[in-house]
Amino acid sequence: MTTTLRPAGPEVRHDDGHRSRPYDICVNSRRVGGIQLATDTRFGPAAGRIEALAVDAPDRHRGRATVAALAAEEVLRGWGCRQIELTVPTDAEAAVRLAAALGYTERSRVMTRSLTGPPRLPEGSVDRPLSADAYPAWRDAALAEHIRSEIAQGMSRERAEETSAAALDALLPNGAATPHHTLRVLAHEGTDVGTLWLALRLPGQPGGYVFDVRVAPGHRGEGHGRTLMLVAERECVAAGRSSLALNVYPDNAPALGLYGALGYRITAYRLWKPIL
Repeated sequence: MTTTLRPAGPEVRHDDGHRSRPYDICVNSRRVGGIQLATDTRFGPAAGRIEALAVDAPDRHRGRATVAALAAEEVLRGWGCRQIELTVPTDAEAAVRLAAALGYTERSRVMTRSLTGPPRLPEGSVDRPLSADAYPAWRDAALAEHIRSEIAQGMSRERAEETSAAALDALLPNGAATPHHTLRVLAHEGTDVGTLWLALRLPGQPGGYVFDVRVAPGHRGEGHGRTLMLVAERECVAAGRSSLALNVYPDNAPALGLYGALGYRITAYRLWKPIL
């Protein structure tokens, strides 16, 4: 029996080169599931994504998903992609095992925590909104850190600079006054020690989402990262959000230790592999 992909709808293309298309997973022309392919908005047309993959219940555990994922690589290779990404929830154990068997490795992970009541900040620590006057300097620092992170993940400097600036400005069109976002400055004993960027409402995100936590270089290792996360949790609870999520890279041991100690658990893996 032959498993193939058959287009299930028109291909959608955008001016920036982004493209996507749904496919049926077929066995001898019989539909047994579906898969959605696209190019990656971060890395551009040279990177593809499996955005969704599902096999109908009667046809599971027969290798259909494996063949479909391999066929997806061929489709994306034909689009000119040189790498492929997908996001796998940790509770989808079969999908996690399949991705590992196919050679995917972790790029980052999503960690989430359910919230109950507002936490108290440590004595001597207070926070305030980031002012409009302080926003340009904060933006420059946040942009530089994001560009550095994207380059470390394999993105070219040119694309990192282009996409990072565009993404930040799209998320914060009104700067520190952008609705459903909060930017806070943390001070301890009268000295500014860090900043927080928190989204309180995002499409497809059930709770709050931390985009950026930054402790000033001279004050790291003093517990202020933990305090900034408590600020984020307090802001979420005040806005009626019942959970808080963030993205962290697997080589960031201090961050992983902090989030684990605060009760965050891994809810999804963002995986990738080259398809040269």
